[in-house]
Amino acid sequence: MSPKSKVNTSRFGRAARIGGLAAGAAARATGTKAANVVRSKDRAREAEARQLLETADRIVEVLGSMKGAAMKLGQTLSVLDVGVVPEEYREEFQAKLARLQNMAPEVPFKDMRKVIEQDLGGRLGEFFSDFDEEAIAAASIGQVYRATTVDGRDVAVKVQYPGIKDVVRADLQNVGLVLKLLNRLSPGLGTREVAEELRERITEELDYELEAANHRALAREYRGHPFIVVPEVVTELCRERVIVSEYVEGRRFAEILDDDDEQRSHWGEILFRFYVNGPYRHRLLNGDPHPGNSLFLDDGRVAFLDFGFFKRQTREEVEVQLEVLRAVYARDAKALYEVSRREGVISGGPELVGPLMEKYEAATWWFMDDEEVTLTPDVATRLILEHGDMRKGFGDVRLPANQIVTLRAFSLVLGILGQLNATNNWFRIGREVIFGDPPVTELGRRELEEGPRALA
Repeated sequence: MSPKSKVNTSRFGRAARIGGLAAGAAARATGTKAANVVRSKDRAREAEARQLLETADRIVEVLGSMKGAAMKLGQTLSVLDVGVVPEEYREEFQAKLARLQNMAPEVPFKDMRKVIEQDLGGRLGEFFSDFDEEAIAAASIGQVYRATTVDGRDVAVKVQYPGIKDVVRADLQNVGLVLKLLNRLSPGLGTREVAEELRERITEELDYELEAANHRALAREYRGHPFIVVPEVVTELCRERVIVSEYVEGRRFAEILDDDDEQRSHWGEILFRFYVNGPYRHRLLNGDPHPGNSLFLDDGRVAFLDFGFFKRQTREEVEVQLEVLRAVYARDAKALYEVSRREGVISGGPELVGPLMEKYEAATWWFMDDEEVTLTPDVATRLILEHGDMRKGFGDVRLPANQIVTLRAFSLVLGILGQLNATNNWFRIGREVIFGDPPVTELGRRELEEGPRALA
């Protein structure tokens, strides 16, 4: 393995790279700010934009090569319009970060092959009649290949990077350094909550047998669904570091951004129904809805992939979330305060009743009125920052762990919908799961009539 391709597993070596990235971004920002004192307004704006674009390139270069928890944070950042980039440069900035979604690592196939053969307990040819050595996708802790099983099935094979467990352990100790950079570029996001969530969930993601179980559970729920596809798992070929599933052909997220308004809104509604409505029905929450985990099929369906960052919720946990949403929909400030106080989310007195509802209204207005709303990048950014800012003014706010996972997932969905400029009556779609209202959209009616298992 060449020096460039070897994954650095040293905690201190990885900390140096992350710390250097954060320090470099800070130094460039300070230098640009100082130079702008003597520049015209237009030249200063252009200089700041160039500095941010250079930072985006460095994020992609450093985090994209590191994998593990570091790359996962980079992928999270890649779906957010961070709100600090001048509008005329925003598309270029986002395009640079979007490269993190599917960056192929420089790990030679011979090293990945060893992982497959060690886990399966035999030579590659014993299990696959054909295996393309060029990866078709990369994840934060592994990469994906296309292959054909000996019995003729066309499959996707996800394989962990060699030594990735040591990488993740190093990153989980250094994660605060990455979050400082994230917070610098996107102030207002709850980075402490993100860190706690990562430490709780990402170690589970290392166990592909657990991920295969998550994957099978969702595949059962969506088997035969009219517009949602969860590929079937080839259970007999899954191990701790290898997952094999049905191969699905489709377009990547970046390829659908030029679709017309109606088609982009169609994609957006499917994403919302899977990532937001779905968990309230089957209590299986996919905590990592970044664009690289979706494929958009020619027949209008969407395939969903990668179920390592996952949360199985109890009925009680889901009911508490629905109770909060019902209070918000009804604009019942007292009920919202009472459930928040009962669950230990806030500790203040009745004086918080009004302010608490104001905070929720600022963060949820887009699905609180019976009208169509277009989620643009600017709107999505503002909503995400409102979510991150909700703790201010309420003292010691303690969000339950399951709500942290949910809020992060929903924030990422907002970022994706914003990039799509998706339009819909989100109020009506949300009420289907919150109050059991009948669907009013074509997709909603199809889901009810043709997808009974998904609505069980």
